[in-house]
Amino acid sequence: MDADDDSSGVMIDEIYANGDDGEKRSHRPIISGDQFDIEAYASLYAGRTKIARLLFIADHCGDNSAVQLEALRMAYDEIKKGEDTQLLREVAHKIDCRLGPDYAVDGAWCDAVDRRAELKKEKLDNELNAYRTNLIKESIRMGYNDFGDFYYAHGQLGDAFKSFARTRDYCTTSKHIIHMCMNAILVSIEMGQFPHVTSYVGKAEQTPEALDQITVAKLRCAAGLSNLVAKKYKLAARKFLETGPELGSHYNEVIAPQDVATYGGLCALATFDRTELKSKVIDNTHFRNFLELVPEVRELINDFYSSHYASCLEYLGKLKENLLLDIHLHDHVETLYDLIRHKALIQYTHPFVSVDLHMMANAFKTTVTGLEKELEALITDNQIQARIDSHNKILYARHADQRNATFQRALETGREFDGDVRSMLLRSNLIKHEYNLRSLIRKL
Repeated sequence: MDADDDSSGVMIDEIYANGDDGEKRSHRPIISGDQFDIEAYASLYAGRTKIARLLFIADHCGDNSAVQLEALRMAYDEIKKGEDTQLLREVAHKIDCRLGPDYAVDGAWCDAVDRRAELKKEKLDNELNAYRTNLIKESIRMGYNDFGDFYYAHGQLGDAFKSFARTRDYCTTSKHIIHMCMNAILVSIEMGQFPHVTSYVGKAEQTPEALDQITVAKLRCAAGLSNLVAKKYKLAARKFLETGPELGSHYNEVIAPQDVATYGGLCALATFDRTELKSKVIDNTHFRNFLELVPEVRELINDFYSSHYASCLEYLGKLKENLLLDIHLHDHVETLYDLIRHKALIQYTHPFVSVDLHMMANAFKTTVTGLEKELEALITDNQIQARIDSHNKILYARHADQRNATFQRALETGREFDGDVRSMLLRSNLIKHEYNLRSLIRKL
């Protein structure tokens, strides 16, 4: 095995050789073994998910680290562009004067925003009441949408969801239904209510005549996230793999194209068999566009398929620290890594009658003792049909004896044939001698 063959650096240089610095920045591999580039990472997102991701990084990267302070600073600046005063106070409290007076609670800004919010809410309420009085369905729908946008901007996600959901009774076209579903999905993802996401994705897909390619790609991503959170990794992989390149940065308030590559690639690697990995991932021209944005994920998938397990696991090791800072993936990293490693161990042992554990441990960059424990667990779980010679450090596969099995089947077929022939001869003799059981019984 060519475990030291690491050409990812050359490939990355080739991919990003063209274009100006701005293009390189927007498509650079944010997830890498190098230091986490938080500024480039944050630039992939917009809206409240950008703030949520920055705060998640700040909470999980260690106290008093430079990355934590930078994440809090960027989150504070982003919040000041919006209207969520409560969130600003929370972030200022987390900063705790470590960034100077410019990043303390801005009381004047909070008071001004809150005053504007009260006036705007009163105006929206008056308008909605007027629409209800006039019974104009379209105006009522727009009124609830405006309320939903208002609550969402101010961080009142529960009220935002209720307002968007109420527009359903006033939708008069398929496009209105799609708009309602997309708003409900957006808020549900931020609240972490993924059963709602699944429900509204299903509702949107029931009106295919109103779906354009970009909206379809968004729905695939939302469904993929929902399945990922539910630990339905194979379904998640399929949804991400079905996402079209039209997605681009059109859904950066939820997910970036780099996330599609990472989530889809790791879920596929953990759950797909070798044939599926080739046909649905490696040969998938649409998904290849996403993989080009994250060369490390592309290379580790190719290494796994080519049985370069050491190189594959090395890439995974480099990515792990940064994947643990991902707001959606962090809870699933350990599980996915275990599934991928177990698949690699199974595939490595499958073609052989016996395997030298020293050579196998070297291929997987681990100790023989550690490898034995992993193999023991897989054998106990019936995922590998083998036994371990602990003294000689050899794994012996328990392949079925095909020759003996063939002989046994032949003998059983012969016995069945012999029985059938004997029955036929007996029946023919009974007929020949006109033996009739009923007549015999009457005679008796």
